[in-house]
Amino acid sequence: MRGLVSLMAVALATLTTPAAAQEVISGTIRADQPGPVLSRNIQGQFAEHLGRDIYDGIWVGPDSTIPNTRGIRKDVVDALKAVKVPVVRWPGGCFADIYNWRDGIGPAAKRPVRKNDWWGGIETNAFGTHEFFDFAEQIDTDTYVAINMATATPASMREWMTYLTSTGEDTLAQERRANGHAEPFKVGFVGIGNEAWGCGGAQTPEYFANEYRKFATFHHKNGSTFHMHNDLSALRVASGPNNDDTKWMEVVLKEAGPLMDAISLHYYTVWHGDWTQRDTAMATGFPVSHWNEILYQAWRMDEVLRGHEAVMDKIDPKKRIGLFVDEWGTWYRTEPGTEPGHLYQQNTLRDALVAAGTLNIFHAHADRVKMANIAQAVNVLQAMLLTQGDKLAKTPTYYAFAMYLPFQDATFIPVSAPAPMLKAESGSFPAFTLSAAKAKDGKTYVAVANADKDKGYKLALDLGVLKASKVSGQVLTSAKLDAHNTPGQKEEIAPAPYRGGKISGGKLLLDVPAKAVVVVGLE
Repeated sequence: MRGLVSLMAVALATLTTPAAAQEVISGTIRADQPGPVLSRNIQGQFAEHLGRDIYDGIWVGPDSTIPNTRGIRKDVVDALKAVKVPVVRWPGGCFADIYNWRDGIGPAAKRPVRKNDWWGGIETNAFGTHEFFDFAEQIDTDTYVAINMATATPASMREWMTYLTSTGEDTLAQERRANGHAEPFKVGFVGIGNEAWGCGGAQTPEYFANEYRKFATFHHKNGSTFHMHNDLSALRVASGPNNDDTKWMEVVLKEAGPLMDAISLHYYTVWHGDWTQRDTAMATGFPVSHWNEILYQAWRMDEVLRGHEAVMDKIDPKKRIGLFVDEWGTWYRTEPGTEPGHLYQQNTLRDALVAAGTLNIFHAHADRVKMANIAQAVNVLQAMLLTQGDKLAKTPTYYAFAMYLPFQDATFIPVSAPAPMLKAESGSFPAFTLSAAKAKDGKTYVAVANADKDKGYKLALDLGVLKASKVSGQVLTSAKLDAHNTPGQKEEIAPAPYRGGKISGGKLLLDVPAKAVVVVGLE
């Protein structure tokens, strides 16, 4: 089994109405049945040249009055470093497939200015290759570079990879040194294709598989067939399906699987699951009825993953190929008065529940899901951070990620409890989800994402072989459904010490409030 115990338990629960707040729901923690390691990369980030993600969000320039290090905002660096961002995907997204890497190297004053044909506005190229890797070093993260597969060539990819990683005396390595970086850059992952079914060329899976094979052949990964003496060790990530398109997954894996280390998946939480209605739902001030629908659509991630994993297990039974959900998150109507193409939206308690619930789902699929990148890091979609001038706000999603820090590279432990099912317009979903793991600090952590906006739940989780005498943790909740933080204003929502847990009679007892994220550690 792939550790779906907790999610199967809630999905198959027979209760159809929310339990009374004081009803005790019994469950179990099976520390005697450890599962896979929860890759830290599941808490990855995505930074695209889109709206104010890069410019104003990450890059302000060295001459800015906003505190910065070589042009990169210090407050953003400090905030992202604090949540130990494991990996950042860059420069797109759709933007990657119009990007010429040469536009972003060399003296800033000589870099060309381009139109951003996807997202509007002007691309100054002030933030390019060296600036991205400087940013990655400042926040101490791994790098995931998306190459231009749609409007460039394998030769362009090869030249960029050589520029980044060559240790030799070739011209490209010398050019990198002349531009200020003597040592090779550390490239962890290379995305070959982005949304090839859509903005990456509206390709069929058969056509993409052929193109991918060609590009991957010239990726020249060190250690792969015929490429024993190259400097590039980055894993190759193929452009995978949108949502539940299992045909794309099957065709691409069958035709090109041997040449990939991972395949991507994109899934956004949109109103009624309908891309054409993505602007229907509001980020704040939403009707109460919208709460359940959004959380139901987020819960569908489990169903989507199971569909793709069934295909992957058939073609790749040894699980050599990882599944990277390298774009996910909520997509609402943009904030009034902002440029629609810049995708700036507020971020509320509801988004924290989406984030925590989705992380719980990824944990349950950790034998296959090896990376996930929320969209996006700053000022775009379900952002971790929002900036306005020199002011910064940490969003509820940021705080959910901060609470889940102990799960990075922890060992999965099955945990289950039968959750009541809540009704949305499009279907039903469990009121709460659970995740448990043994962390590197030796403690066992349990997370609960209670999406029920009306009721709290008392959980009694049998510890089994797990020995513990003390429990402590944090809770993220608010009286307001759309509680959010705004740059320059006092925080409206942030984690607080959790005092609703205790250990008694060999059980972990948790009193979980309505609409709350709770993470506790057991000692």
